[in-house]
Amino acid sequence: MINLVETYNCKMDAKGRIMLPTALKKLLAEEIAEGFVLKRSVYYPCLELYPMPAWNKLMEKLGKLNRFVKKNSDFIRKFTAGVKQIEVDGTGRLLIPKNLVATAGLQKEIVLASSQDILEVWDKEQYEEAIDTSDEDFGATTEEMLGDDIELPDGLS
Repeated sequence: MINLVETYNCKMDAKGRIMLPTALKKLLAEEIAEGFVLKRSVYYPCLELYPMPAWNKLMEKLGKLNRFVKKNSDFIRKFTAGVKQIEVDGTGRLLIPKNLVATAGLQKEIVLASSQDILEVWDKEQYEEAIDTSDEDFGATTEEMLGDDIELPDGLS
């Protein structure tokens, strides 16, 4: 599993193509050869770009759901709606299908934001709005999510 740790600013052309930054292409060299899956985000107005190994791992988990349970079947259908297999072309560009461009409200300025082993594809303006929280709110959330789980060496707090 690759652990992605950066955010990249890119431009999308009129055909929906994004040139991957050189640093990202180097980091994803093995994944580029295997391809990607692009899907709508469940929670946000963005897209999620899964390297094929990460997607396959997720599909294994979904494959364990009993499709004869209506709730499971409905979930799988909605979760995978609009999913597209994507390849990076020879010049290092990713083509985002028009329906997914519209779904995420993508304009020319794009942000590729790392989220563990996937990349989120955001319109830059929407991304800035999504991360714009007060320091107090984010501090409280950080404490709630990580405050009890991190063991620090003696003398550090």
